[in-house]
Parts: sequence; structure tokens; C-alpha cells
Amino acid sequence: MNELKLEFQLETTEIPAELDKVLVSFLKATIENYSPALFEKLYNKNSSILKKYTWATCLPGARFTQEKILLNQKRFTMTFSDADIGELIEFYNAFILMKYKTYSMNQNSMRLMAVKIRNIPEIQDTELIIKMRSALIVRKHDSINNSDKYYTCKDLEFGEMVKENLRIFLEKLNLEMDISDFSITPLKGKKVVTRTWGRLVDGSIGIYKITGNLELLNFLRAAGLGTRRSIGKGMWEVIY
Repeated sequence: MNELKLEFQLETTEIPAELDKVLVSFLKATIENYSPALFEKLYNKNSSILKKYTWATCLPGARFTQEKILLNQKRFTMTFSDADIGELIEFYNAFILMKYKTYSMNQNSMRLMAVKIRNIPEIQDTELIIKMRSALIVRKHDSINNSDKYYTCKDLEFGEMVKENLRIFLEKLNLEMDISDFSITPLKGKKVVTRTWGRLVDGSIGIYKITGNLELLNFLRAAGLGTRRSIGKGMWEVIY
């Protein structure tokens, strides 16, 4: 199993508060530049395409305001993983083609300076202690009212709803995986309010215990947990 580490250089230390929109736009531009066919497969506007990838950012010294994120260095990193190894290879090749190109953002710009491959050991245990690298977003969608309810680690229904989100995710991907023994338990969980695609929504960070079969856990390690994974949520790492 592998993940990619992308290192970006910035023009200034101020970046937009809606960094998720900037980076999703960057991902789309990266794939469109590499392969119009893959772009159509992943980002066709006429259909809702569920992604198997997730990502998280590391923002040095970040301070958040309503309109900006203030860093203490003119750089940041992005970690990217994909449960589809073939797709991950294509993303790697696409990122390589974007190296050193200036990509504009509001009153700033960024350049991809390095793309590194990091080997991740296969998960060998059915019970893990994990740390969220980006906020875990858990939601229940009401199709009748077209409304969403969000659950955090402070809610009694949290574990049940994470599992329900997982069931729906696998169902939409037409993947048959046993989730009967999946569970998630907060150990040092923290409720946060996170900016997600222009909205402030409740999420969870911190440390959790999860259980499940090896196939499922290895899949989730690469694909992420919860919803909004492809826009920078739900990435996690194994502590032990």
C-alpha cells in the first residue's frame, strides 16, 4: 500500500479559508491536463461519481480567520491516498506533469515542488488505534427534505452512523465487504467545526479504536472514513 506526499511552495503565507475548493480545483486541473478520459471518468458533471481517494493537508503554524488561513511558512504539504492502486498510479503520473507549474489562488499562488511515494505497511490486526489526519464527517441525509444531520464523537449514535455511512459507501461502489464486525470507539475524540465546501459543519478529530476484518480496514486506510472524503476529509493513520 502506498500514499503520495505533495510538497507545495507558496507565494505568500496567506491562503484562502476555503482551501478545500482550491485543492479540489487543482486535482481536477491535474487530471484534465493528464488524461481527458480519466477526467471524464472521475469528474463528469452529469453524474455523481463516488471517489475511492482521500487526502489531508499539513499547514505549518496555521491560524484560521473567517476569510484566510495564516501560515508561518510559505509552504504546505498534502497527503493523498487511493484504494484503487491503478488510479493512484495515474494520479502520481498526473502530479509529476504539474511539477513547478504556477497554480493561482486568491491573492496567492502555489507550485508543486515534489511528489514523494510513501510505503504504508499492510494492516495485520483486526483492532487498531488510529488518529484522524483530517476531520471525520458523519452525516445522515434526508432525501425528502433534502437536509443533512451531522454526528460527532460526542453523540451516542456516532458509531452506528459511521457504520451506516460505510454501508452506503460500499453499496454505491458495488463492493461486497463484510462490515458486521466494524466498529469505531472514541478514545480521545474531539468535536470540531470544520469548513466544508463553503459550509461550517460538525466533525470529529482525535484518536479512536476501530475494529473490522483486514480487507475492510486496508480498504478504509486508503479510501478514508465517513463522507466528504474526496474533498479532504476522513483520512486517518494507524498509531498502533
